Amino acid sequence: MTSTIQIKRLTAQDQVLAARWDAFVLACPQASFFHRAGWLRMVEQVFGHQGFFLYAERDGEIEAVLPLAQVKSLLFGHSLVALPFAVYGGVAANNEEAALVLEQEAQSIAQRLGVEHLEFRNVQARHAEWPRQDLYVTFRKEILPDEEANMLAIPRKARASVRKGIKNNLVGHLDANVDRFFALYADNTHRHGTPAMPKRYFAALLDEFGADAEVLTVTDPAGRPLSSVLSFYFRDEVLPYYAGDDEEARDLAANDFKYWELMRRACARGLKVFDYGRSKQGTGSYAFKKNWGFEPTPLHYEYCLYKRDDVPQNNPTNAKYQLMIKTWRRLPRGFVNWLGPFVVRNLG
Repeated sequence: MTSTIQIKRLTAQDQVLAARWDAFVLACPQASFFHRAGWLRMVEQVFGHQGFFLYAERDGEIEAVLPLAQVKSLLFGHSLVALPFAVYGGVAANNEEAALVLEQEAQSIAQRLGVEHLEFRNVQARHAEWPRQDLYVTFRKEILPDEEANMLAIPRKARASVRKGIKNNLVGHLDANVDRFFALYADNTHRHGTPAMPKRYFAALLDEFGADAEVLTVTDPAGRPLSSVLSFYFRDEVLPYYAGDDEEARDLAANDFKYWELMRRACARGLKVFDYGRSKQGTGSYAFKKNWGFEPTPLHYEYCLYKRDDVPQNNPTNAKYQLMIKTWRRLPRGFVNWLGPFVVRNLG
């Protein structure tokens, strides 16, 4: 007789179960860094959202996980998302039966909560009949085993910028905290007219994920911070995820040097994949990654719509947010650093 699948839920207090969850995630080919149990702490304790980290179990073995969080905002709507603040999400499963069971449970929870929509941030398409967000792509590329081979694999223009940074005697440092990173990041987001994540969020990432979260800061020879990136490590991949730059970073080629330094260090560690992360098509970051020789792969963000007629567009390219962006740029830095976390927590 075939055993039945049971649907259960992870709580932030259950560290034994969290370890089992993470062991499954590490072994499951469909899983990503954003399926890790530690994200439950981020969504609940840092951002104050209700998490629904579901898993399917049969005969005491986890067969699938689905990390979800409810995001409820007067400005940006009411949703259930797998997963807010993540570029990859949706279900990770060892078999299709377990995957479908969790997706059906997510739909039941979404309807019970009365959300406007349910969102799965899938890497691979799963539901052709569902509305889809076609704005986002991801960039991933093999890290070659030889440092010089990686340098030569960078297209000429970007490679020239990397060599310019080297010639400028820029230096990469691994930081023990997020202080220098956050100063650059917050300055960067303000110039772009978007709210910054709270500093305590980045500190929590380092605390929660330990050696799998790392801050690399590039300075000039005098030690002045120019560019910084907070990266994640998962299996044999490095994922530069949050970044910030000084206004002078461009002239000194600190941004290109920063990513080369990260790639060089990853090569030395024997890692195999450089995940440049998500970008919106038609943006500067999209062009920057293309210039580094990375090819875009579409992401398949799929939606169940309950109380809305179309897919949400809560991103800076939406024309209705342009006035807000222009106003944000003119606000005092201290004020936006205080207000930003209250806004960005609802963007997800």
